[in-house]
This record gives sequence, C-alpha cells and structure tokens, in this order.
Amino acid sequence: MLTFGSLFAGIGGFDLGFERAGMQCKWQVEIDPYATRVLEKHWPSVRRWDDVRTWPQPDTERVDVICGGFPCQDISSCNYRREGLDGERSGLWFEYARIIRELRPRYVVAENVAAITFRGLERVLGSLAACGYDAEWQIVSAQMLGAPHERNRIFIVAYPASERREADGVFARSPFETSSEKQADRVGHWPGRIKRSRALPDRIRWVPDSELCRVANGLPDELDRYRGLGNSVVPQIAQWIAERIIAIEPLTPGAKPCH
Repeated sequence: MLTFGSLFAGIGGFDLGFERAGMQCKWQVEIDPYATRVLEKHWPSVRRWDDVRTWPQPDTERVDVICGGFPCQDISSCNYRREGLDGERSGLWFEYARIIRELRPRYVVAENVAAITFRGLERVLGSLAACGYDAEWQIVSAQMLGAPHERNRIFIVAYPASERREADGVFARSPFETSSEKQADRVGHWPGRIKRSRALPDRIRWVPDSELCRVANGLPDELDRYRGLGNSVVPQIAQWIAERIIAIEPLTPGAKPCH
C-alpha cells in the first residue's frame, strides 16, 4: 500500500480521495483552526502539524506521495493585485518545494487554480526541476467526474527524473467527461439553478443555490464551513489521480514503498 502525507490539507479533499483509491494517510499539515477540527474528526489517528513553514520535524515519517493544494489567493483572477508566487500566501509554494527536497517522495501531487498557467506555472515547474523532479500536468474539471459544475483546477504530478518514467504516464488519458444528456438526467438529484451556455454546448453550467452546496450568502453563521468547501479539492478528482498513480506502478526495480 502506498502512503501519503497531506500539505495544506484543508478539510481533507485530497486525503479522502487518496484513501478511497487505496492509499494510507500518515500525516497532515493545516494551519486553519476550523479545517483542523474537521481533520481531527475524520482522521483522529493521523499525526498533524499546523504550519508548513516550520515543518518537517526530525521524526517526520517519510511517505511515497506528498499531496497538497497550495494557496491560490495571489494567483486567482478574483484578486486584483495578482501577485502570483510573489504573494505572501501563494508564495508558500516555495515551502512546499523545500519540503519536497527534504523528504524526497516518490510522487508529488500539487493543485491550484487554472490561472496559474499564466501566473507562475513556469516557476513551479522550475522549482520541481531544481529538486530533481520531472512533472506532467492537466487542467481537470469537476464535470469530468460527474459534478454539474465546472471548477477547473490544474493538477501537477511530479516524480524523480532519475526514474525516467514514460512521458504523461499519469495523464495519458483524461477522466470520463459526462455528456449533457447524462448531466440533465442527474439534475433532479442536485440543488441549484441550471444555466446552459453556447460556449459549452455539451455541458451544463450550474450555480449553487442551496445549503447543501457552497453558497456565498444567506448563512453567515456557517461561512467557515462553506469557505472550507470552496478551498477544498474535489475528492473524486483526487481519487482518479491516485488510481492513475497506482496503475502506473509496479515500483521500479529495487524501489520500496515508504512505510
């Protein structure tokens, strides 16, 4: 069984998806108090730390995979300053890179908003190359895994260059993308308002309008909950990536999982 550690763990989107794929979580790092309480509830036996800037510790257990969606606030189009990786929050990527250099996992899986493709992706890839890792990446939509909304995010999977893996081995194929007919059949099971777009004739745009999904107003006493959902990775996508990683194993000759 492959093991993983979770940076910027949030409420555990990566963790849930990776566990569903058959991996085992060994540790989590998350600074937000609300998100940490969610992690404590669902992963009570997993070791946990609160700040990537002061981590890892000397007794940190090595893992096969390190995953994490580093902060997107300085990259997102919603932030008019758009400082990218020079911003205080999104710049925490460089702490991620430092941890990679120290722990040397077999795989790294990083996530961020699609806007990073023109606001810092080359620096992320450069950091990974400097660590001795090759990388492949793909923008994946939540629609591809059956959700009736887009939520485009970039996922980067990296592995030691010395292993000389086949190019685009993880993203050799895309997740199954549902058709508008199948999504239309699913509409009755999802709250919200359906919007169609000529730009995406074979898909359905979906605007959440229920307490069952993330909303921007109406429930101020639960805003922390919806912020957690908004910042989280879609578990189904994380599961698909983890399954692809497992599929391109067996391990290279002489290599062993980090237990």
